[in-house]
Amino acid sequence: MMFDSRPYSLDRIFRLGVMVLILWGLVRLLGYLSDVLIPFAVALLLAYVMNPLVTLLRRWVRSHILAVWLALLAILLVLGLITSLVVPLMVSEVRHMGQLLKELVDNSKLAQQAAERMPADLWQYIRDVAARPEVREFFQPEKVMELAREAFQKILPGFLGVLAGTATILSGLMGVFFVLIYLVFLLLDYQKLSEEWKNYLPETWREPVLSFLLEFNQGMNRYFRAQALVASLVGVMMSVGFMLIGLPLGLLLGLLVGVLNMVPYLQLVALVPAFFLSLMHALETGGSFWISLGLTGLVFAVVQIVQDVFLSPRIMGKVMGLSPAVILLSLSIWGKLLGILGLLIALPATCLLLAYYKRFLASAART
Repeated sequence: MMFDSRPYSLDRIFRLGVMVLILWGLVRLLGYLSDVLIPFAVALLLAYVMNPLVTLLRRWVRSHILAVWLALLAILLVLGLITSLVVPLMVSEVRHMGQLLKELVDNSKLAQQAAERMPADLWQYIRDVAARPEVREFFQPEKVMELAREAFQKILPGFLGVLAGTATILSGLMGVFFVLIYLVFLLLDYQKLSEEWKNYLPETWREPVLSFLLEFNQGMNRYFRAQALVASLVGVMMSVGFMLIGLPLGLLLGLLVGVLNMVPYLQLVALVPAFFLSLMHALETGGSFWISLGLTGLVFAVVQIVQDVFLSPRIMGKVMGLSPAVILLSLSIWGKLLGILGLLIALPATCLLLAYYKRFLASAART
């Protein structure tokens, strides 16, 4: 055989069949319990990301409990500050974009300029798209808040389902409360669990399991800490750049680029909406479309250079992580299998499987 020279006896085939059935049953069980497990998975990922901050605070604070609460307070203050600054800008940008689309449809001066400066086919296509009710409705601040509530309900469906008879805001607050409760307990016991769990393993399993989890942790460090930090910085730089050149929805586009950057080079997908927004900016200001497009491309290029030359080498070092193709494939497969829960555990599960596969190859090579 390719990896194992042992013959496939009836007993071995039976064992493999049992393993496949167990894996299938595990996937079905996770899918069934996903509503309940999603808040815990969110809290677990947050604890994994926040633990380095708790460890850093322990250098100045003796009490581990106090360090955990200080870390949570710092994160909440930062999130509150960002929300108070970003949300009003987002609402203003969405309202402004909705007004531009309305002017394009209503034969205004802006629409006349667009008809004169653009090819007839392109202008007609843009006008048809802008005239669609769902498009105009999307660029209303009330619609944005509604979409945010729907997204929140998908993230915490189990708790919101239990509280279906209450108000949406109260349900959302309760969902956040349960995630915070999970997060607090995980952070409080993180150090203890990370040190003592190995004592529950049989002596013969301890060394291979520890080596296996070390490989898994190295893969996780890249994408839930290093890559998240790089993506956040890229999103901030993109947002600032787009806002400086006056691009409509520049803040939202920059944040979108940051999210897409979790998969390396997937941010290039944002070039498509950037092209359209550059066109809208040129029409609104009466400037050259090519200059507007060039400035947008310059922002992309400068930020990409900063990322490749400074951010990635300094933050990620020379650690090799998952390729973009593997990341996209893992997100697609796990998302299809387990929905939102699958998207949350896609990269950890993939890192785990790859670490196991590497050890399997090493074991097969020795035999």
